[in-house]
Amino acid sequence: MTKIDVISGFLGAGKTTLIKKLIQEAFQGEKLVLIENEFGEIGIDGGFLKDSGIQITEMNSGCICCSLVGDFGEALGKVLDQFAPDRVIIEPSGVGKLSDVIRAVQGVIHGGEPVHLNSATTVVDAVKSKMYMKNFGEFFNNQIESANTIVLSRSQKVSAEKLEACAADLKAHNDKAVIITTPWDELDGRQILAAMEQKNVLMEELLHSVEDDHHHHEHHHDHGEECSCGHDHEHEHHHHDHGEECSCGCGHDHEHHHHHADEVFTSWGVETPRKYTQEEIQEALDRLDENQAGIILRAKGILPAADGSWLHFDYVPGESEIRTGSADVTGRLCVIGSELKTGVIANLFHVNA
Repeated sequence: MTKIDVISGFLGAGKTTLIKKLIQEAFQGEKLVLIENEFGEIGIDGGFLKDSGIQITEMNSGCICCSLVGDFGEALGKVLDQFAPDRVIIEPSGVGKLSDVIRAVQGVIHGGEPVHLNSATTVVDAVKSKMYMKNFGEFFNNQIESANTIVLSRSQKVSAEKLEACAADLKAHNDKAVIITTPWDELDGRQILAAMEQKNVLMEELLHSVEDDHHHHEHHHDHGEECSCGHDHEHEHHHHDHGEECSCGCGHDHEHHHHHADEVFTSWGVETPRKYTQEEIQEALDRLDENQAGIILRAKGILPAADGSWLHFDYVPGESEIRTGSADVTGRLCVIGSELKTGVIANLFHVNA
């Protein structure tokens, strides 16, 4: 019986970092497969994780909530047949809904595959949790509400008062999940895994609630009316801050409506052989904070450096990191956000849009 662990989290929360920690400290001796679903056409995290020695199956060109269910059964079936793994780790897109992933796993289980949903974990950035909860609640809150374990990242960067407030906000959406607030460098991966795997009763409750939601979704699916912007206004859950109108300018109030990620978020990615200096990359990342290129929520890439090394970078609003890393077959970068101005972004990175 293959264990399936889903590790979700909003853009830039630290999913990949947590997975690497678990691989190094908790999954030793197991035959592992990682299935990723990137939002956007350019897959980056497979490059970050390939040094871990596990199989990467990337499913790009679509968001998790509208394409994974279709691809997932086939992808997981191939993984089980080819590798007979002890454990499959699923890393959904940062803008995916965890409930959709659980539904997809259920479909595979009901299809007769010898798999077991072992855990559903959400990584939450303690620094940005409140902001994302307000502005992207439809996606962010779904990840919280559908998890049996919530792992806070960057908890060492907030005060004790803000950490308590963050935990309280999370409990307001899910008072049954285990919430890990201790900084990761103070914990062993096996401690985190033990927390992920406990509360099996809650896992059963989550599975039942997702099935109930699935039946409700199917019952109402054909009754929605689309507005001129193409959004389905029948469904529930979307919350813009202040109950404001949708940024698409269609004039409709989208509060309490259901959206797919590709209706709210966009991505831009490019492959390039251009060689960069660290200063060039840092300048581009700093400029992303100026909001002239749209609302940038995440940027990441692997680029060749002018000195012959390779530079890996990560960006979330107000924070960026550039480090040296392993080479890739070509340079690549990806930017995710809302209302992206791709021409501006391309100019920042000195590539063609």
